[in-house]
Amino acid sequence: MNFEFFIASRIVSKSRTNFSRPIVRLSVISVALGLSVMIISVAIVTGFQKQIRDKVIGFGSHITITGFQVSSSYEPAPVSMNQPFYSSSKPMMPGIHHIQVFATKAGIIKTDDQIEGVILKGVGSDYDWSFFNEKIIEGNTFKVQDSSTTHDVIISKSLASRLKLKAGDPLRMYFIISDEMQPRGRKFNISGIFETGLEEFDRLYVIGDIHHIRNLNKWKDDEVGGFEVMVDDFDRIDEIGQQIYSVIGYDLDSKTIKQLQPQIFEWLSLQDMNVIVIIVVMLLVSGITMISTLLILILEKTNMIGILKAFGSQNRSIRKIFLYNAVYIVGRGLLWGNIIALALCYLQLRTGVIKLNQESYYISVVPVNVQLLHFLIINAGTLLICTLMLIIPTYIVTKISPVKAIRLS
Repeated sequence: MNFEFFIASRIVSKSRTNFSRPIVRLSVISVALGLSVMIISVAIVTGFQKQIRDKVIGFGSHITITGFQVSSSYEPAPVSMNQPFYSSSKPMMPGIHHIQVFATKAGIIKTDDQIEGVILKGVGSDYDWSFFNEKIIEGNTFKVQDSSTTHDVIISKSLASRLKLKAGDPLRMYFIISDEMQPRGRKFNISGIFETGLEEFDRLYVIGDIHHIRNLNKWKDDEVGGFEVMVDDFDRIDEIGQQIYSVIGYDLDSKTIKQLQPQIFEWLSLQDMNVIVIIVVMLLVSGITMISTLLILILEKTNMIGILKAFGSQNRSIRKIFLYNAVYIVGRGLLWGNIIALALCYLQLRTGVIKLNQESYYISVVPVNVQLLHFLIINAGTLLICTLMLIIPTYIVTKISPVKAIRLS
């Protein structure tokens, strides 16, 4: 057996009777709480970022392809559906799993006592309803067919509340047509009501059939406002966005959701700074506590250090003994910290016991996103940094004289 490890294990086994026992317990608690706070913080922030990101993408897509426009507008110029990347039976390129058509048009909803400006987003038969199927709280989504036009639409809960509407009610919308003096009206039926928590989008969008926008704008049957592209991995969105831009042709433009909604994604990226601050503070607290504990252990074992030096042990060997001791204490802290963090995360995932004000945070419960990679990095980083911080205090061993240590015992 390794000599240093053997001595360290004996110190650990005898520590229950030493006066340093409460200090060691305090160190274990400090490391455990620090690690659990770091894991929970990362899980909550990444969960929050993911949920907000998915909601923003749910109203659009990862990447949007439209015709070139001089200015930003809710009514893009029409483009032909007959594009090589859309009509082909094969995926446009690796990393893309779905492409769908869309069109948007500004309109006004009028009831007996309310008027709301909205955007009618027209979708086709290829539309992926998975996002809105999860957000529907009343009624259902509708089906779009290429051969016929449906008058069903879905609106948000906030919009329905202001207009005093519910699922099944008729909805009258008016649209400005460039070559007509009077707004043109359309009567729809509310098939479902959704709630995402993103008030900025909820109060703005009404989802309907793309055929209505074609008829209002006098487009051809093969013309759409653009294409929405869904990618497999959000982390590759910038890379895939550049690839798409290079292959779609000179008359089309493509933008990622980050480019279309920069203010939201910049705000989400600022949350990373909060996590960094928390991790740094927790590592400092845990590291300083461990340094204090190690110094106490060294002072407590001054007599043992003197005897080991008298028998010929080198300073390096004695320092290893205390480093093994410190790593053992950190390891216990990591074990309990993982148990605490994972238990609390599991409880929140299963019960959603901690609630949030959806109007302020855009979500109703605290989100948790535990990823194995983050979990391993935090554990390995905590162990490594705490161990490195403990190397310097062990140099006090070199200052202990064997003669004075034995004489004072």
